[in-house]
Amino acid sequence: MFLGSPAFAVPSLVSLAEHDNIEVALVVTQPDRPAGRGRSLTAPPVKVAALELGIPVFQPETLRDDDAVQILRDAAPDLLIVVAYGELLRRNVLDLTPHGCLNVHPSLLPRYRGAAPIPAAILNGDAVTGVSIMKLVRRLDAGPLVAHVEAEVHPDDTTGSLSDRLAVRSAQMLPDVARDYVAGRRTPVPQDESLTTNTHEWSTADAEIDWSQPARQIERLVRASNPWPVAWTTYGETRLRILTARVADVPSSGEQLPGTVLMSAGTVGVVTADGVLLLDVVQPAGKRSMPAGDWWRGLRRPDITLGPSHSPS
Repeated sequence: MFLGSPAFAVPSLVSLAEHDNIEVALVVTQPDRPAGRGRSLTAPPVKVAALELGIPVFQPETLRDDDAVQILRDAAPDLLIVVAYGELLRRNVLDLTPHGCLNVHPSLLPRYRGAAPIPAAILNGDAVTGVSIMKLVRRLDAGPLVAHVEAEVHPDDTTGSLSDRLAVRSAQMLPDVARDYVAGRRTPVPQDESLTTNTHEWSTADAEIDWSQPARQIERLVRASNPWPVAWTTYGETRLRILTARVADVPSSGEQLPGTVLMSAGTVGVVTADGVLLLDVVQPAGKRSMPAGDWWRGLRRPDITLGPSHSPS
């Protein structure tokens, strides 16, 4: 039985369903939710994939409901596999099958437990991250490890691009790991608790740019918060989203305050605590994304400082 919801989980579901010696009897995913500007009811990506594969789908509002758990029990699965399902599972679900539950987590556990391991790897400048498969226990991401695989973090990776690659790596390893685990050829190994780091679920507030940080750190924030919640700053009372940016080859002079916008040869730069961040693509509030130079010229202001403590000139 497969439990998952977002696009990240789809390659794993497809890989399991297409394996000759694995039968996915039921897919459990989150209910359809309103999404987009029109707030129309939208199915989770895993539901769409499951229906295309011809697999029955169950969408309970919560698995804390005994009747919902009974439906899982009636399917009589040998193993539960969880990939970003979206709800912490209670013991009555974890103990539902003879072999328990395996969970896919996109980090090298015990590093980056919690809700945002991929943004954390980018934000911290890691050169390597990976995927861990663990036996699920009631403590968040603390179960014994069954397998892991490393993956390079590219210098230009966003959370979106890195998520896509890790989703593929998960799908490549999951069927063989699941079969070996059920056959007793893989013994779960306890995590080293002394190496544990934790992440929290991101919010829009986490993506606000602090121009008193170094340019390199802000550039990582821009990539880590793409495609969501997207890095942002303000000029006066107006919010400006920063979709792509890069660190300038030359340092700032140290004469301008952090947040000061510099315009030179059609390039928009912003002074930081250490260096200049070049803005490539931005999105002013209520408008479409655009080249940063077009945004700056449209303001018709010679002097602009970004950040919460400043107002437009």
